[in-house]
Amino acid sequence: IALLSPDVILVLGRFAARSLLRTEASVASLRGRVHRYRVGERTVPLVVTFHPAYLLRTPAAKRLAWRDFLALKVALEKNASI
Repeated sequence: IALLSPDVILVLGRFAARSLLRTEASVASLRGRVHRYRVGERTVPLVVTFHPAYLLRTPAAKRLAWRDFLALKVALEKNASI
């Protein structure tokens, strides 16, 4: 992640969320807000959403995922270094 130096990070699913945020919390409890991920001297906005496989099994969750993508867009617009 440090080599890529992203403006934002989108985390898809439980395993990735738990690994990056070092928590046992569920995706449902982590999504819906922008987290901060420390990369060296920088703090990068991080958005958690459902894994694509979950969305295929649970189409009703697509509405929630869409809200997460909108939050990602806002975070990117605020933090883009372009």
